[in-house]
Amino acid sequence: MSTPALEALPPADDRDLWVGLTAGPLDIGGLYAWAVRPDCGAVVLFSGTARDHSTGRPGVSVLEYEAYEEQVEPRLVALADAARERWPDVRRLAMIHRVGPVPVGESAVVVVASSPHRGAAFSAGQFCIDELKSTVPIWKREVWADGESWGLEAQHITEVGRP
Repeated sequence: MSTPALEALPPADDRDLWVGLTAGPLDIGGLYAWAVRPDCGAVVLFSGTARDHSTGRPGVSVLEYEAYEEQVEPRLVALADAARERWPDVRRLAMIHRVGPVPVGESAVVVVASSPHRGAAFSAGQFCIDELKSTVPIWKREVWADGESWGLEAQHITEVGRP
């Protein structure tokens, strides 16, 4: 069902949920390959990459993430449960987020959803990334040309939305 914090190893073959944190680069290809199933005609993968700017913050040179690790896994599992309630056709779901420094251009978060048809996979993937950003206690520090911030003002942790 899930992985130990900061390891983000794939789950057993019979598990359809892969959630966790990792301090290292995300294996985009491995996550995609894991989500492919013979009964699924759709795999949607979202990769949130670290960029060199933010609103009013040109020249971002450092991005670093911290998490309340004990709360991440339970919240990701609840998020997956909520997605499956809304889109029961979703087969595999993965939500992996990095912690620590993330170089510009590398992935900080990946969400993957597979289903027999594209509608459920697209909808579940978007729901998962949107809810992850607002319900999972992960914070980003940015350093840019004229300052730095942990971005605490941008996120207030809420509960996962239910249908």
